[in-house]
Amino acid sequence: MASRYGLSDRMFAGPGAKRLIGVIEGGLEQVERRLSDELRSTDSLVDATSRYLYEAGGKRVRPMLTMLAAQLGDGIVPDVVDAATALELTHLGSLYHDDVMDGADRRRGVASAHRVWGNSIAILTGDLLFSRASQIMARLGERAMALQADTFERLVLGQMHETVGAQPSDDPIEFYIQVLADKTGSLIAASVQAGAIFSHADRAYHEPLRQYGEKVGVAFQLLDDVIDLSADPGETGKVPGTDLRAGVPTMPYLLLARSGDAGARALTERIDAGVARIGEGEDPEILDAPLAELRDHEATARTRELALTWTREAIDALAPLPQGPRHGGVREALTRFAESLSGRSS
Repeated sequence: MASRYGLSDRMFAGPGAKRLIGVIEGGLEQVERRLSDELRSTDSLVDATSRYLYEAGGKRVRPMLTMLAAQLGDGIVPDVVDAATALELTHLGSLYHDDVMDGADRRRGVASAHRVWGNSIAILTGDLLFSRASQIMARLGERAMALQADTFERLVLGQMHETVGAQPSDDPIEFYIQVLADKTGSLIAASVQAGAIFSHADRAYHEPLRQYGEKVGVAFQLLDDVIDLSADPGETGKVPGTDLRAGVPTMPYLLLARSGDAGARALTERIDAGVARIGEGEDPEILDAPLAELRDHEATARTRELALTWTREAIDALAPLPQGPRHGGVREALTRFAESLSGRSS
């Protein structure tokens, strides 16, 4: 169970956090059952498309963080399970949309949904999952609906800004960080907030958890940019350089483009030319060599360092949270989770 959900020994290694493993696993099992029920449909097409990426796997990181934050309050009560289920459905729906917009061929080791059913069905499936998430949150009341609506708005804004790209008046790197905060950080932040809110934890913990989740989300995505250049699609479940091949800038590329040396400029120009040619219909493999060079370039190493900086800031945000046996090592486990990001490879 721990392996299935990514509950690593490292994350729960401390004396306080170790006692949480069974509790968190139990909560995740409840969420898993709820997800399965919510994704079941008597319509055969809807049933197949809705369950497709769910059945492909996933570590349920966001529900796990919700369960963990709930230990600051009354624990894994029914409202916490409901909120965690809704937020995971929101995440799942966003994957269908992201893959269409990025032109991604694979997700979680399988063909992306739009490659199986086409863009329209994939988009509509994502919409359906968003609606089901909203139905669950509506049953939890106005506070839950506000959290869902605010998070969904940021997800859309992040995707919109990524699609349009930085404008001449924008700093490309600051713009990109904001996109990451909206697209990834907002949902992780909502997940840890939900654990505290719906377990009736002290309100003083809400804002530190929001900051932690947002910063962890940015760090998570920066590491994804490094992983996106991996030469092992069997490990990542994605074709190396998927984002860049689709013309979506990532942090290694942005740092490369900002470099002043001739070699960096030449590599940037080769990548830009390759992206343009792919857009005109050429084989995406024309970027294999330039992306391999970017993977080994200093810009990618600097991206990993930047991810570590955001990880440290996330951990610092946890300072107001309590420590000690009464709260079961929540702060300790959240700290170890953030630290574990630096070592992940998929």
